Amino acid sequence: MMTDIMADSLTRIRNAGQRRLDTTTLLHSKMVESVVAILVNKGYLESYSVKEDGNKKTIDVVLKYNEKEKSVINEVKKISKPGRRIHKGKDEIRTFKNGYGTLVISTSQGVLPNDEAYKRGVGGEVICSIW
Repeated sequence: MMTDIMADSLTRIRNAGQRRLDTTTLLHSKMVESVVAILVNKGYLESYSVKEDGNKKTIDVVLKYNEKEKSVINEVKKISKPGRRIHKGKDEIRTFKNGYGTLVISTSQGVLPNDEAYKRGVGGEVICSIW
């Protein structure tokens, strides 16, 4: 049994990028879907679609590469883990990697990237970082 579906999803994306695969399949949850939507909006992934097979859902993710056939994702890292949750206040999440990276934060207003959470003035649990 898997205890951290978010870490598994980020690892699948990281491994698929290293192997230069076009697509990868993730297990579905609302949290994973909202994080993948943020990564698509920020330009780290090309697109995604939710597939339903009976009562089992999966997310098909299309990875994005630059003109040199290198993945646009340099590093994706899980910050909060099941044994150790990391929370940041609204003032601590302003920028990440001088604006080149993104923190994905679970707030009281939903899952948001760090720049949107800063604009709204909310903090929360830091799920992952990507750049």
